[in-house]
Amino acid sequence: MPIIKSSKKSVKTDKVKTASNNFYTRTVKNAIKNTEKSIIEKNTEAAQANYKKTVQAIDKACSKGLIKKNTCARQKKRLNKKVKEMAN
Repeated sequence: MPIIKSSKKSVKTDKVKTASNNFYTRTVKNAIKNTEKSIIEKNTEAAQANYKKTVQAIDKACSKGLIKKNTCARQKKRLNKKVKEMAN
């Protein structure tokens, strides 16, 4: 347990930031899984709806600095390719 006042405060703020970061990363992972699941099930409407939610979640995590820019672009590109192939 820290003794210095600023260290005590940083422990509290780190806990809040960690919870927030975990929420956004979990949201991205779950969104990707849901999109891929609907692709496997050949459900076009659900896949497109889930893809939109996934892109929003990925962009949000990217803007927060949780995922690197190129990683975001790669994930979106791969999902988009799968959704388009399924639609055809």
